[in-house]
Amino acid sequence: MSRLYEKLVKKATYLAVIFALILITIKLFTWWITGSVSLLASLFDSSMDLLASGMNFILIRYSLKPADDDHRFGHGKAESLAALAQSAFIIGSVVFLLLNSVKLLTEPVEVSYPLLGIVISAISVLLTLGLVLYQRYVIRLTDSQAIKADMLHYSSDLLMNSAVVIALLLSWFGIIYADAIFALLIGCYILYNALKIAFIAIQDLLDKALPESENERILDIASSLPEVHGIHDLKTRRSGPMTFVQLHIELDDDMPLVKAHAVADKIEKLISQQFTPAEVIVHQDPLSVVPKEKSRLREKFN
Repeated sequence: MSRLYEKLVKKATYLAVIFALILITIKLFTWWITGSVSLLASLFDSSMDLLASGMNFILIRYSLKPADDDHRFGHGKAESLAALAQSAFIIGSVVFLLLNSVKLLTEPVEVSYPLLGIVISAISVLLTLGLVLYQRYVIRLTDSQAIKADMLHYSSDLLMNSAVVIALLLSWFGIIYADAIFALLIGCYILYNALKIAFIAIQDLLDKALPESENERILDIASSLPEVHGIHDLKTRRSGPMTFVQLHIELDDDMPLVKAHAVADKIEKLISQQFTPAEVIVHQDPLSVVPKEKSRLREKFN
């Protein structure tokens, strides 16, 4: 596993926990003063962020452990578990938020000191933007699923804090329903993102294949060697940072075993270079034992 991957992912989890603590502190103080329900929604979401980021902090460190005798394929799926846990936390917070919002639509309460809430929410926007930009940088270099999930809900926080600023501005001008309406809209948006995170995590835990474009790239690499007459039974999946690839190549019946091994070994190295870190297994089949309809590429060579 790349040391750069480990360093960036760990740093991203540290920052997420620190930022969540800062945001909770300033939002708690401001909500206590203003009584804004949209700010309460934002505070509750930041509390869920802290729990989720804390879970990320623990599980990502577990996922970075190397393979051992009991976990031959490594611990990468812990990243997907972290993402799934995050979605559960977020969905729980949404239920509370939506119930509060509906209540305040029927019994609106005037917000106190809206200017203070506006200033604090604007500071929250700037802090969250800095974290999201760093997470985006880490994802570009590592493609970490857990950091993607973290960035999803911090991105929703950006919209949430912006919505809080608008709600407080409207409340400042006497539109008392604005606070509850924006809290309701924020809750629906959080719910959408939570379900999206859960879906992605579940797909990873079920060993969903790599995107078709990446599978095609693997086939192109394997078929680039002149000794390969066809390819079949390509299987791919991703577990945390690790990509797993298995495929069968079709070679001449009379090719010496030493040469067949060399061809397979070269394909494994070429694919591994494109999907670092990766574990690639290439099985060699005699051309005569593979039905033509099973081969995905043999028509290119006949």
